Amino acid sequence: MSDSAAVIWDAPYGDHPARRAARSSMAAVAAGRREDWLGLFAPDALVEDPVGPSTLDPGGKGHRGRDGIGRFWDGNIGSVLGFRFRVADSFANGPCCANVVSITMTLDGGAVMTVDCVIVYTVDESGLITSLRAHWEPERALATLTAP
Repeated sequence: MSDSAAVIWDAPYGDHPARRAARSSMAAVAAGRREDWLGLFAPDALVEDPVGPSTLDPGGKGHRGRDGIGRFWDGNIGSVLGFRFRVADSFANGPCCANVVSITMTLDGGAVMTVDCVIVYTVDESGLITSLRAHWEPERALATLTAP
């Protein structure tokens, strides 16, 4: 799937460092480019996806640093066969950008699940992501799971 088909941006597109980082993050995930994605993060960055305790992060402390974020990719993102992002709205101010997103994932065996969420990206002065906080409810996502 090409980046342009996998990331549909129906939101304000004004230039902002955190918005650029968000678009680059989604494009790298959609294309399966692990190293490109990891390169978008500051060395001590934090990924909370979802925010709080979940089956993906029972302690709810998130995944810190490129090693921790890399393990998050390997255990979660890397196992998804395909991603499609639809950004419905985007609010950028200060060092942050909050995006209203629907992420449709094709899973092993062809099942499909959609995660409706708000993802907040925070960047440092060089544009590297210091924090990615995805607010979504796992139970709602699981309710969308459809068999092939």
